[in-house]
Amino acid sequence: QVQLVESGGGLVQAGGSLRLSCAASGSIVSYNTMGWYRQAPGKQRELVALMTSGGNTNYADSVKGRCTISRDNAKYTVSLQMNSLKPEDTAVYYCRYLAAGVDSWGKGTLVTVSS
Repeated sequence: QVQLVESGGGLVQAGGSLRLSCAASGSIVSYNTMGWYRQAPGKQRELVALMTSGGNTNYADSVKGRCTISRDNAKYTVSLQMNSLKPEDTAVYYCRYLAAGVDSWGKGTLVTVSS
């Protein structure tokens, strides 16, 4: 199994920035996909950004141009730099790991954007 621990959430004013990080541990395979989802109150969990170990990325339209996902494959970490944050970005952000039949989620980190 793979364990994921997120960090970096918090309270920020609209227009501000935050950087989320996720550290993976356990039975990690070389080729995998890691990334971020979010769930706002009363809404379904949705994709924010994903990145394969080969460097391919996928972003939600709502964050394109404002968020950048990055990875350190040697350290098994994935980060999400979020800029120009909006109140609608308020959510619990979850890290996800996908590979070889394994689908693991972190416990989430809360991001609150005040207007």
